[in-house]
Amino acid sequence: MRQEPAPLTRHLRVRQERGHTVLEFRGEIDLAAATEIAPHLDRETNRPAARLVIDLSRIEFFDCSGLRLLYRARSRVLDRQGYVLLVCAHPLTLRVLRITGLSRLLPPQPTLDAALEQPEATSRP
Repeated sequence: MRQEPAPLTRHLRVRQERGHTVLEFRGEIDLAAATEIAPHLDRETNRPAARLVIDLSRIEFFDCSGLRLLYRARSRVLDRQGYVLLVCAHPLTLRVLRITGLSRLLPPQPTLDAALEQPEATSRP
């Protein structure tokens, strides 16, 4: 039986899966949530050659604060020769990712399994 990881915050769970660090965002990702998540995200993205998956499958709301978190995570990880993969199937969030162009930088995958099967080059510049 698989046990769910303890939350770092109300809006973030972090676990290891298949050689990747999975950062699972939860609930409403707004300015308050982003402020809560940012220090943990910065810690994970500060590691050399990090292999991250940001999983948005459990979010209910996602605003520009969440977009800033994604862009910052991608930039920090790429600067350290790592990569970031994104999981998102929520129609409104996908629309925001497309409109802002972030979906070209972090192509969203519909499930965690699909993301973990992607080649590392997905989020390279």
